[in-house]
Amino acid sequence: MNAKVLKSKVANRLKRKQRIRAKISGSATLPRVSVFKSNRYISVQAIDDVSATTLCAANSKSLGKSGNKEGAIALGEAFAATLKAANINEIVFDRNGYQYHGVIAAFGDSLRANEIKF
Repeated sequence: MNAKVLKSKVANRLKRKQRIRAKISGSATLPRVSVFKSNRYISVQAIDDVSATTLCAANSKSLGKSGNKEGAIALGEAFAATLKAANINEIVFDRNGYQYHGVIAAFGDSLRANEIKF
């Protein structure tokens, strides 16, 4: 992929991210869960936008998993346990400009399977 195409892909994702963030926000009782994926790993964090703090976070690197669907499912299970320990059962899901498909969908389905509502 040449530099011009890569630059436009990143710019388009950032535009989608801004559109999404204009519509959603998190609080202490209903945090925003933001997902970031790279070619190797996935990282997530629950954010309270009112006080601008991160309530809890996890990444696939610390679990010893990669950024594929299996790693996303394992990360979803671990993150759901972390959320439950913080007494959080409902979230606002921020896909961060990524398409809800593949790894992002696997992570979301894993959260739902572990009784986290969004």
